[in-house]
Amino acid sequence: MAEVKTKQQVKLCLPAQADYVDVVRLTLYGIASRIGFSYEEIEDMKVAVSEACNNAVLYAYSQEGGMVDIIFEIGDHDLELTIRDQGSSFMAENKLDDATGWHDKSLDDVQAGGLGFYLMQALMDDVSIVSHEGRGTEVKMMKRVQAIGEVK
Repeated sequence: MAEVKTKQQVKLCLPAQADYVDVVRLTLYGIASRIGFSYEEIEDMKVAVSEACNNAVLYAYSQEGGMVDIIFEIGDHDLELTIRDQGSSFMAENKLDDATGWHDKSLDDVQAGGLGFYLMQALMDDVSIVSHEGRGTEVKMMKRVQAIGEVK
């Protein structure tokens, strides 16, 4: 019987403040480098995770004091990221559904506040967003290491 390898996890719980987004980006860099992601892949992931964290910082809490959980699930050749807040939800799934049709639009047609979801989808292999009506939002993203010479 084949042995099932469990993924390692690294968890951060940070104040929902813009100053802490760099901590997430630095942690991502360290973990992704260890897995074998290229510089370009790491930069793409840093943009995507920054967008998800910034959404939590800007929209989840109407006052200071909120926290954001960031979970890194480390595979042999992939990295899953979960960004979770407990703030007020803004029905992010609707924004994600709108983002799927953006490849036919010019940037001028994209509404303010929705570009982050578009970037997350463009830069990551998988993205899902769940809003828990008034109890927070959870963004899950995954990126696989691209083999040398592989075209995405």
